[in-house]
Amino acid sequence: MIDPKILRTDPDRIRRSQQARGESTELVDQLLAADETRRALISSSEAMRAEQKDLSRRVPKADPEEKQSLLARTKELSAEVKRAAADAEAAKASFDDLMLQLGNLVIDGVPAGGEDDLYVIESWGTPRDFAAEGFEPKDHLEIGEALGAIDMERGAKVSGSRFYFLTGVGAQLEMALLQFAMAKASEWGFTPMIVPSLVKPEAMGGTGFLGQAADDVYHLEKDDLYLVGTSEVALAAYHSDEILDAATLPRHYLGWSSCFRREAGAYGKDTRGIFRVHWFDKAEMFVYCDPADAEAEHQKLLGYEKEFIRALEIPFQVLDVASGDLGASAARKYDCYGWLPTQNRYREITSTSNCTEFQARRLGIRLRDAQGPRPLATLNGTLCAMTRTIIMILENHQQPDGSVRVPEALRPYLGGREVLVP
Repeated sequence: MIDPKILRTDPDRIRRSQQARGESTELVDQLLAADETRRALISSSEAMRAEQKDLSRRVPKADPEEKQSLLARTKELSAEVKRAAADAEAAKASFDDLMLQLGNLVIDGVPAGGEDDLYVIESWGTPRDFAAEGFEPKDHLEIGEALGAIDMERGAKVSGSRFYFLTGVGAQLEMALLQFAMAKASEWGFTPMIVPSLVKPEAMGGTGFLGQAADDVYHLEKDDLYLVGTSEVALAAYHSDEILDAATLPRHYLGWSSCFRREAGAYGKDTRGIFRVHWFDKAEMFVYCDPADAEAEHQKLLGYEKEFIRALEIPFQVLDVASGDLGASAARKYDCYGWLPTQNRYREITSTSNCTEFQARRLGIRLRDAQGPRPLATLNGTLCAMTRTIIMILENHQQPDGSVRVPEALRPYLGGREVLVP
């Protein structure tokens, strides 16, 4: 949720943001009208309450004839106050509903466009020339099955399409990645956390995942709980309805959980293997900070992601995500795309978003400094989405004999193994 003051003082800024997102600018006019109606009704209700209090003070001192008149007006006013209060509450609800339809304000400098507009701002590493090495690269599923690491057939048997089992070295590889992620995050000053995968509606809505992203969310209707699509949700709601001392900021958390996505808009896409699945585990970075520090913290998160990917020796690119492809909560987002040899292209493996005050306002999270309480900023960044990272390791480090070289940084977490052998 954005600051309502911006709506009143600079509505054109919101219009520009909506236009950049490819969303309705008429919503701004609807909000302005709803805000005017809401404020007028509140003012009217307060004026009636003031008159009601004034009458209550005058009644005991009034003479008998005036007292009857005052009592009649008091009774009449009481009914009017109730109606006015109900109208004001309804207007507030209408205004709040419209506000929840607004995405975060896009930061100046975010490139224009949609999901097909890829703005590469940095590249690292050189993709291997498998032809020069004398063999055709295999895809991750073929490698994983030969290693006894991935079982898609039984995943589908047990849970349906887009489910899988990680077995043997596949399971060990995920645990190694988790340990490596936790170790690096601790080195950077993050507090490691294991967080819930089931959350209340307030947590899901507060982080912005019940609007445009609702089709991708699993909902347990009987319990009115949601399965998170990212550990960000639980991490954002961790301090909901709290006021944090500014001296304790920034706060850095590294959360691990299982994540669930319907992939509703991905029918027929990436159906082979574990690239696009309904369930996966993820290590997610999360930051609470002063809004003035948010952009600097965003660059730090991106730097941590790049360091992690480089340590796994995976060639990658950094993309400045176009305004029309931002999620509702993100004011700016960077994606890292790792090289996928068998597709001969880069594919997304991490992302980091600056959500400014948007989530904090929805979740009631504030900081307190010398100026008093005010909303803080939240940021998130994927450190390791396990399935996609496993894919990148298997494909980029495969050998002609079907074995896979273990990146040096990961070896201590795999008992010193240098190679995974079929």
